[in-house]
Amino acid sequence: MIASLMKSWTIWMKIGVILFGVFLLSWLGPDEIGLTDLLISLREGEETGNRLMLAVFLLVSLNTVLALFHYIGALLLGDEIAARLNRPWLKIIIPLIVIPLDYIVINAYYSLTYSFSSYALLLLLAILLLQAFEKDRLKPIIKTIICSQLIFGIEWLNEIPSLSQYGFGQGSISKELTDIAVQIGFEQSLTLYSLTLCLIFVINAVILAVYFSLAEQKWRIKQELHYAQLEAMQSRSGREALYLVHDLKTPLTTIEGLNSLISMKVDDSKIKEYCQRISASILSVSDMISEILYDDKKHWCRIKDLVEYVEASRLSGTNLNLKVDFQTDPEIKIFINKIRMTRALVNLIDNAYDAVNGVEDGKILLKVKTYENELWLGVSDNGKGISPKEQEKIWKAGFSTKSHPGMGLAFVRQVAEGHGASVEIDSKLGHGTIIWIKLAEGSVSR
Repeated sequence: MIASLMKSWTIWMKIGVILFGVFLLSWLGPDEIGLTDLLISLREGEETGNRLMLAVFLLVSLNTVLALFHYIGALLLGDEIAARLNRPWLKIIIPLIVIPLDYIVINAYYSLTYSFSSYALLLLLAILLLQAFEKDRLKPIIKTIICSQLIFGIEWLNEIPSLSQYGFGQGSISKELTDIAVQIGFEQSLTLYSLTLCLIFVINAVILAVYFSLAEQKWRIKQELHYAQLEAMQSRSGREALYLVHDLKTPLTTIEGLNSLISMKVDDSKIKEYCQRISASILSVSDMISEILYDDKKHWCRIKDLVEYVEASRLSGTNLNLKVDFQTDPEIKIFINKIRMTRALVNLIDNAYDAVNGVEDGKILLKVKTYENELWLGVSDNGKGISPKEQEKIWKAGFSTKSHPGMGLAFVRQVAEGHGASVEIDSKLGHGTIIWIKLAEGSVSR
């Protein structure tokens, strides 16, 4: 599991965001934003309130930008690993470990002091509370906006001179600015400005967090309701289809009876031959009806016959081509419900055609091969592929990567499980997809 995490580009992208934040000070520091020049002028006696407030604002803005990258990187990394390992508590633990480490690296690498004091602890606590009470995973851009507001607001606490005794404003530049504010009698004004801006941005961050969390939950509830309605419609349509198919047995029985009478009443050998063909066709249709009506109705079927039936079901009345790649003996028999297995494969083929739509030299293959004692049925395409995030959702009923909702691959998995088989997907963005239905040894006869 750890090896698969380390191979994920999304994990490395979030680690890259953290490292970018740690080393950003090499390119964006007090000199680059003009803060150093302001400090020099303040030291030389040009100590005006406006100049001091400008210096404080530049410092708070700089610290916000520098902190945002490693804070948001740690939060998103925690979200990602917690989701992949299905360990929700990791979304709290990972930021709790990563963020203090960032401060250690920053203080070891730079001459300026960035203290992990009361300010950093308060900010970390606020962000961890956001993580803990977040019902669903907010989108990264939303979480970035909320964190930026929160960091900018709490950063102003470092500029309140009276809070320095409680561990705030321990950075070297913050200490110098608050000392200057005390010297020129600007302490109360700076405190008022800082508290006001702190409250405005922290409250705004809380409002945004609550609003977006509720909006996300509302959207998820609507999606779940939609999926439930879709499944209900599917169930209703399925029941109606079963009733219709069941009713077909009555006319079939009548046809079979009349066909037998005709065969008994005539002596013409040609007519008797036709009657035998009719009887065979009736028996075939009756078997098909039984397979539709009863999920567990299975029989031995040659792979060749199944593939031909799939081609006839999918391609009849269309001008589409489907290439079949036999990597094993087509005479091998498998114990299946042919109708349901055909529907599953047709579902995969339909998805493959959608994937190559608009792709130059789009190719779709129905692959059949044996691996050890298993038989693998696969549908491959060279389309756009499926992202890792979408691969986590495609098995849910109602999810679709297309513009219209559908049952996704939920039905395919249901059919596979009904045959004691498994379903596996191998997909890479820009390289295509292959989905395998793997039938176990007991379902294969050589």
